[in-house]
Amino acid sequence: MDLQKILSLFTFDIGDFSWKNIVMILVGLILIYLAIKKEYEPVLLLPIGFGCILANLGMAATPDGTGFLSVLYRAGIETELFPLLIFVGVGGMIDFSPLLAQPKMALLGAAGQFGIFGTLILAVILGFDLKQAGAIGSIGAIDGPTAIFVSGKLAPELLAPIAVAAYSYMSLVPIIQRPIMKLLTTRKERLIRMEYAPRAVSKLALIIFPIVVTIIVSLIAPEAAPLIAALMLGNLLKESGVVERLNKSAQNEIINISTLFLGLTIGGTMQAASFLQVATLKVLGLGLIAFILDTTMGLLFGKLMSFFSGGKINPLIGACGISAFPMAGRLSAKMAQDEDFDNFILMHAMGANTAGQLASVIAGGLLLTLVNLLS
Repeated sequence: MDLQKILSLFTFDIGDFSWKNIVMILVGLILIYLAIKKEYEPVLLLPIGFGCILANLGMAATPDGTGFLSVLYRAGIETELFPLLIFVGVGGMIDFSPLLAQPKMALLGAAGQFGIFGTLILAVILGFDLKQAGAIGSIGAIDGPTAIFVSGKLAPELLAPIAVAAYSYMSLVPIIQRPIMKLLTTRKERLIRMEYAPRAVSKLALIIFPIVVTIIVSLIAPEAAPLIAALMLGNLLKESGVVERLNKSAQNEIINISTLFLGLTIGGTMQAASFLQVATLKVLGLGLIAFILDTTMGLLFGKLMSFFSGGKINPLIGACGISAFPMAGRLSAKMAQDEDFDNFILMHAMGANTAGQLASVIAGGLLLTLVNLLS
């Protein structure tokens, strides 16, 4: 074997490398910078950024490729395995007792999904076909695994920009939501104190809840069954109290390894030829609109609940109806304490936030069903 053939094993054709690849490498470096310096979703943006660099050095993740990123793509993205494993870990971290103690918070979770369907309509108006529009609308779930699961089924060609938008906007919850919350609520509303005297939630109820939810959601929204099953399995591991090793593995090793491989693979799909397009900018813009619509509708519904309760509900908790668990809940609680340090609404906010997590999964399944029917 001559020297040229040996070198070909370690390099790719320089003719395939252009200024667009340089731009994408810079994008990857920016994502890494944001992860390390600004700590914006570092566990995902860092591997996505590194994967983006690899993709533009000839190691892209493609359905028919032979590189390790392509193997990960087929094993974890095409099969939807990575998002589901991540959801098992997320389920193990969620405490549904604030929601079960305050069932009315489920209304805020439903209101917080408005951006999904509003953005779908906008995407169709902008020229995307129905499946692409549905995939873009999934960014409105403000939940990375849900967005990846839905877009992987409806529009795999848009998977990279949708994943980047979903996780980037999740990391920017305080920056995006704070001004909207200030704009749509008055200081008087932000000062509302909410009594936390919930009904006691029994151990039995916490165990039954994930089982019942899995059955009901699987029957009414079969497309959401894998996601809700993974989420509720993780929660059942936690609440059962008898499989502590499995629970710890779900919350640590399983979710960490899956997140690493998911990030690398998503970054590996960010090739210059497919990513540097006008459609990518549209996806990023529509994703931001979806986030704004979710937050706005949640806040407006929170104000409506406050009105009908005679001013006993702080509208800030309406902004927690998005998924983005637990960042959105913490932000609402902090906003209330910024006005009055002794105003403690964290448990109410977490009730709405866990409702948003559930609602985002169900909405993703309904979105898949609706788009497939109309298609």
